[in-house]
Amino acid sequence: MSQEDALRPGEQRLAIAPDDDAALRFIGHIETPFPERADCPRQGSEEGPECTLVLKSDYAPALLGLEGFDRIEVLYWLHRARRDLLTQNPGQDGVFRGTFSLRSPLRPNPIGTSVVRLIRAEGCRVTVRGLDCLDQTPLLDIKPYRCDYAPLAKGKNIKVK
Repeated sequence: MSQEDALRPGEQRLAIAPDDDAALRFIGHIETPFPERADCPRQGSEEGPECTLVLKSDYAPALLGLEGFDRIEVLYWLHRARRDLLTQNPGQDGVFRGTFSLRSPLRPNPIGTSVVRLIRAEGCRVTVRGLDCLDQTPLLDIKPYRCDYAPLAKGKNIKVK
């Protein structure tokens, strides 16, 4: 293990095999009230229904300190999306646009991202508002949302036991 890989006091890691490419690891799944694409809102809303990020138990320690944020960014794999479209007609009006100029879920690497309001985190479950993905969508990552206008964390000094 190199000096860069050494754990600092209080850090925890998951023993995983090294990748031979850019493989993604799903850290859990998302529970939403949207079983079909037609049920999903076009964009999530903070007034929308509560949804739950369900992490695999090995990732529970990674949630430490998350409740210090009002908003988080959720990254997920759009597992039922087509991956072969280069141009699309989203308004079905004959006006085509390139996939990279759209927020459509239909893309070569269908990674979805949403900034959501954090309601609570308990055990391996994180409750949020503002998602726009299907029920049982694979979860890729969770990050605190920060930008030039967003506060950092509410609780700055988080103690690790």
